[in-house]
Amino acid sequence: MICEQVSVVPRPRNLKILGLKCHKTENIFDWLILNMNRAFSRKKDKTWMHTPEALSKHYIPYNAKFLGSTEVEQPKGTEVVRDAVRKLKFARHIKKSEGQKTPKVELQISIYGVKILDPKTKEVQHNCQLHRISFCADDKTDKRIFTFICKDSESNKHLCYVFDSEKCAEEITLTIGQAFDLAYRKFLESGGKDVETRKQIAGLQKRIQELETENIELKNKVQDLENQLRINQIHTSPRETFLEQNHLTLLAVEQEISLQTFSPN
Repeated sequence: MICEQVSVVPRPRNLKILGLKCHKTENIFDWLILNMNRAFSRKKDKTWMHTPEALSKHYIPYNAKFLGSTEVEQPKGTEVVRDAVRKLKFARHIKKSEGQKTPKVELQISIYGVKILDPKTKEVQHNCQLHRISFCADDKTDKRIFTFICKDSESNKHLCYVFDSEKCAEEITLTIGQAFDLAYRKFLESGGKDVETRKQIAGLQKRIQELETENIELKNKVQDLENQLRINQIHTSPRETFLEQNHLTLLAVEQEISLQTFSPN
């Protein structure tokens, strides 16, 4: 995606675009009421860059380099994010010195969350549901870097995801902000009736991801078996091939030959 030049509401220097107040509750109804109004009140007059349909019915794709994710102690905060960025940059620098390249990923942003995929195979590596994202920021000192903090659904730990995008870091952050805004508006319009539906969709998406992973593993196993079969066929002698095709075993043939040789006249 080619990034457009967008006008941005003035913000504090360094890291910070939005921080969503985190509470113990995982109920999306409470979460939306507590967070969305405050998080986007200053953007109510802002014209977003994407159409509502693009984020609610489809998704917005971006390409970026994935520096990785690391556990953080707090669900929000510029210092928390800055420490995570510093840590992952250092780790990536070590890997680069060892000849490892920074992996490229595709981000798919919608009102349901942020998916991180392999750009070639489209395999989902991480599926960060929107109601679990508590903080999102781009770095004003390094305009290539953007991050978000998401609570892991299995471990319940807060993980900070860090990305490198040469041209789109700020736009990606704003797109996530627009997704939050649309989710909140749709929540108000429906009166909260679609909350359970979204939970079911999130559960189904997770199950689909698990099935896709299982499918890939099974394909790899089948491929390994086919390769092993080819190797065995290459090393099989013509005599063994003949016996196998005629459903005979070497032992049975040898026994028959032995009987013919030593049977009395």
